Amino acid sequence: MSHKVTIQPSNHEFPVETGESVLDAALRQGFAFPYGCRNGACGSCLGTLVAGEVEYPGQQRPPALKEGDLAAGRALFCQARPTSDLTIEVREIGAAKDIVIKTLPCRVAKRELLAHDVMRLKLKLPITERLQFLAGQYVDILLKDGRRRGFSLANAPHDDEYLELHVRRVEGGSFTGHVFDDMKEKALLRIEGPLGTFFLREDSDRPVVLVGGGTGFAPLKGIIENALHHGIGRPMHLFWGVRSRRDLYLGELPQQWAQEHADFQYTPVLSEPQPEDDWQGETGMVPEAVVRAYPDLAGFDVYMSGPPAMVDAARTLFEAHGLPADQLYYDSFEFASDVQAASGA
Repeated sequence: MSHKVTIQPSNHEFPVETGESVLDAALRQGFAFPYGCRNGACGSCLGTLVAGEVEYPGQQRPPALKEGDLAAGRALFCQARPTSDLTIEVREIGAAKDIVIKTLPCRVAKRELLAHDVMRLKLKLPITERLQFLAGQYVDILLKDGRRRGFSLANAPHDDEYLELHVRRVEGGSFTGHVFDDMKEKALLRIEGPLGTFFLREDSDRPVVLVGGGTGFAPLKGIIENALHHGIGRPMHLFWGVRSRRDLYLGELPQQWAQEHADFQYTPVLSEPQPEDDWQGETGMVPEAVVRAYPDLAGFDVYMSGPPAMVDAARTLFEAHGLPADQLYYDSFEFASDVQAASGA
C-alpha cells in the first residue's frame, strides 16, 4: 500500500511505496531533498512532519534525531517510513535536480600520502565517461561484498580530469586499511555518484563561513575552488580544525587562496597543539573559534563538514549565536569499521 506525501510550501505530491523511505521515494521521482549519509547518522535530511505518522526501521530512533527534534515534530526522511498520508516541510533543492547519478568504473591513477593518516586518491574515469557533479558532493565506492564507503569529492567540477578523494585511516576500517597498506595504482574500483546536497547555494548574497574538521576540508576545498574559479564575489572565511600542525595537510593551499583573493580569509585551529608546533594561532574547538570571530551569525551562510560530534556541537552553538536554521548547511562524516557499517572507512 502506498501513501501520498505533500511537500510544503510547494504543494508538490508524490507516492511512497510500502517499506520505502520518504527520501528514497522523493529522489526516485525527481524531488531533490537535502541529504547526506542516508543512514540516519548525519541529520542533513531533517524536516518537519506537519501531518501524518511515520515509523523507523526496528522502531529505533535514528542517531541524528534528537529528543528535542521529536518533540518539535521533526523527522529524518532518509529513515522515516510513512504509516499514513503525510504533509511535510522540507527545502527542495533545484540545483541538484538535473544531476544524473551514475555507477561507473574507475582506476586509481595516483596515491599520495598527504599526512600521517590522510591519503589522496586520484581516480580516472573511462575516456568515454564524465561525472557531472556539484562542488561539495560525494561518491560511494562500491565494494565487492555489497558494502559501500562514501567520500567527498575534493576537486571542483571544472577540474575534473581526476576525481580527488581524501581518505583518512580509520582504526578498524577495512577499506581505509586497504587504501593505505595494499592498494596499488591502476587498481580498478566502482563508484556511484554524485550524491548528497552539500554544495554552495548561489541564490544568496550573504558572506560565507566554512567550517571543516579533519578531512571535512575535502568538500570545502572543492566548494572554495569552484567559487574562486567562477568569481563568486561573496566574502568567504574558512575555519579548519585539526589536532596538531601535522594534521593540516595541504595547509599551504588555503594560505595561497588568502594571498591571492582579498575576499577570502583562512583560520586554522589546533585543538591539541604540540610543543614542537610552536603554535601562535587559534586553539581549542573550531566552532568556538568561529563564534569568537563572529558573535552574531544572523547575516551569514554557514557550511560545515566533519565528524558528527563537531557538527552537533556547532549546530547548537551557532543557533545560540543567531544563525537561522535555513542558513546552515552541513555534511556530517560517519566513519565505519568492520563492526559498524557507515560511510567513510
